[in-house]
Amino acid sequence: MTSSIAQTWPKLEPIRTGLRGRCPRCGEGHLFEGFLKLRPSCEHCGLSYSFADPADGPAFFVICFGCIPSVIFTLGLQIRFDPPVWVHLVTSLPFLLLTCIAPLRPLKGWLVCSQYFYKAEEGRLATPWTPFAGQPPVPVPPRLFEQR
Repeated sequence: MTSSIAQTWPKLEPIRTGLRGRCPRCGEGHLFEGFLKLRPSCEHCGLSYSFADPADGPAFFVICFGCIPSVIFTLGLQIRFDPPVWVHLVTSLPFLLLTCIAPLRPLKGWLVCSQYFYKAEEGRLATPWTPFAGQPPVPVPPRLFEQR
């Protein structure tokens, strides 16, 4: 951890720091404690990772871009060649594991670093707009296709 003197940090690209599993603020500290578990804070700059909530984002990307192609490969192999089960154990299973488990950590790191970089926060409802002090709030216009 650095000294308590105010320090400016460079803007680091989320793709570079996230894929390497590094701190989004300093780029030096580690992001992960285990395979997918986030550390409480950066050991280099002290940034708390409490802001990070990638939720199901990494799993969604893996399902779309990893699982579906590997299932298509497996089904295509089965339909075209009708191989014995051991062929699937040697080809399809490793391919499925490689395309589904390997990208989880880099994708989670990228999403966490993107949350820091873009200052993402939980969504909030808008408050009524009062352009002039003492005036009533301006009503929000109804949305199109909204049932009344």
